[in-house]
Amino acid sequence: MTAAPNPIYVALDTPDVKTAKDLAEAVRPYAGGLKVGLEFVSANGPDGIRAIAALGLPIFLDVKLHDIPTTVAGAVRALAGLGVSIINVHASGGAAMMKAAKEAAGGKAKIIAVTILTSLDDADMAAVGFAEAAAAQVVRLARLAEAAGLDGVVCSAHDLEAVRAACGPDFLTVVPGSRPAGAALNDQKRFMTPEAARAAGADILILGRPVTHAADPREACKAVAAALGLV
Repeated sequence: MTAAPNPIYVALDTPDVKTAKDLAEAVRPYAGGLKVGLEFVSANGPDGIRAIAALGLPIFLDVKLHDIPTTVAGAVRALAGLGVSIINVHASGGAAMMKAAKEAAGGKAKIIAVTILTSLDDADMAAVGFAEAAAAQVVRLARLAEAAGLDGVVCSAHDLEAVRAACGPDFLTVVPGSRPAGAALNDQKRFMTPEAARAAGADILILGRPVTHAADPREACKAVAAALGLV
């Protein structure tokens, strides 16, 4: 899949519609899209999603659906009609669930799968009973998502090379948790700078707190765009 001309998607992780819209307008000149997650969706529902989609930037709806196939299909069917570009599910929900999600989207939105959260490392994986290291599990789940017909995956920048080798260059890769040099890591454990992640092959980079919690989100987003050679 051809990488987005501007891979920067800014995460609107707030429960307040006005705050989200103000952030979106601030970063609009330097962002390629917006990410709307569970905090915002839980607080504002479909009307909130429509309000952000009306701003005209591509929307990645980061809801990480994980349930039985029928339930996930019903949720995707409802969400895909709200003007979003990408919706994600958990790959660990299984092939049948992912296939149901893809079919339910009806071509209105791309469906991608979360592999392993970037807040988890090998120790966390072992603690919850996974025998394989995070990197090996990411590849396993990416292959499962591809076989189920999904458009791509969410993965750590550290997993990009292996995912590309397993699933090919046309498989969409969305990388959360990018941290500009010197930024606070917060709960991210497997991360790269935006420049390194882009160089490693990321199609979309999710930028959250380093931009949205900055004193001037517009300038913080501009700095990332400049580091990527976009301005």
